Amino acid sequence: QVRLVESGGGLVHSGGSLRLACAASGSTRSINVMAWYRQAPGKQRELVASITSGGRTFYGDSVKGRSTISRDNAKNTVYLQLDSLKPEDTAVYYCNADEIPTMRLYWGQGTQVTVSS
Repeated sequence: QVRLVESGGGLVHSGGSLRLACAASGSTRSINVMAWYRQAPGKQRELVASITSGGRTFYGDSVKGRSTISRDNAKNTVYLQLDSLKPEDTAVYYCNADEIPTMRLYWGQGTQVTVSS
């Protein structure tokens, strides 16, 4: 079992920055990919960025060039730096992790990011 707890969300003005963190606990040795998703009201959940245990990253088109995902394996924590935030970035941001070899997915409870214009 893996437990994910997000932090760092909040209210920020357009153009501002936030750094989200997701701390994993439990069977952390089984974690492979960690990722951030987001879901805005009335919209489907979408992938923001992901990072493998080896540090390979992937970014969704919506935040490419404005975000950086990083991972501290010693602390079992993944970070998402969001810069140049826009009102359309307003959403609940969820942390996700997959477990090997079961490929079971775990989700955090989410953290709200609100960007005012």
